[in-house]
Amino acid sequence: MRRSYHHPRGQREAVVSSRLASYAWSGFGCLNVGLGLIGIVVPGLPTTVFLLIALWAFSKSSPRLHDWLYDHPRLGPPLRRWKETGAIPQRAKCLAGTVMALSFAYLAVFVATSWVLPVAVGSVMLPVALFIFSRPS
Repeated sequence: MRRSYHHPRGQREAVVSSRLASYAWSGFGCLNVGLGLIGIVVPGLPTTVFLLIALWAFSKSSPRLHDWLYDHPRLGPPLRRWKETGAIPQRAKCLAGTVMALSFAYLAVFVATSWVLPVAVGSVMLPVALFIFSRPS
């Protein structure tokens, strides 16, 4: 007679849910690595921010992908610098501030039909800008 062991329903659902979450985090990480790679060649699109997000997502899903990205010869050094110092290079700060200011101005002048959109976007951009400029260089 064959004996089979069945997981209680809650355990089986937890395993499936955990596996799906792991795939989702890995997929999100890969998406951000892709965006970071695009940011290498597209002016104004950040690279390190997307790679930091990818590193965080991989830490929730795949130690192998996390270690690959962190130890990568080209992509890893800015991630390691961020971990060690939390610094943002002065050039990156200037570029981020300029892009945010130009984006906000364009939105306020050419896109928005009332004050609501510029206020909403500005309320997101301001804390981001304060964080960026408060970091050491």
